[in-house]
Amino acid sequence: MTIHFEIPKDIEERLRAAGIDLTQMAKEALLVDLYRQHKITHRQLGEALGLDRFDTDVLLKHHGVELELSLDEFNAEVASLREVKP
Repeated sequence: MTIHFEIPKDIEERLRAAGIDLTQMAKEALLVDLYRQHKITHRQLGEALGLDRFDTDVLLKHHGVELELSLDEFNAEVASLREVKP
């Protein structure tokens, strides 16, 4: 899906000159906000951004979002931890 919106040219130029990837920044902001609104899961957020679960946690912390796992996600985390247990 492609989303298109306009921002003032001077803002775009300044941010691009600073090396900011506006497309990635907008995608990340939208997806984090959808997670914050409980419209997507932690797993969906990570998959959409190509992140593992730990990097997804870091991203959420960076955005000041509390980690909220559904019961299914929590159970998947527990099962995953049991697999790596020595």
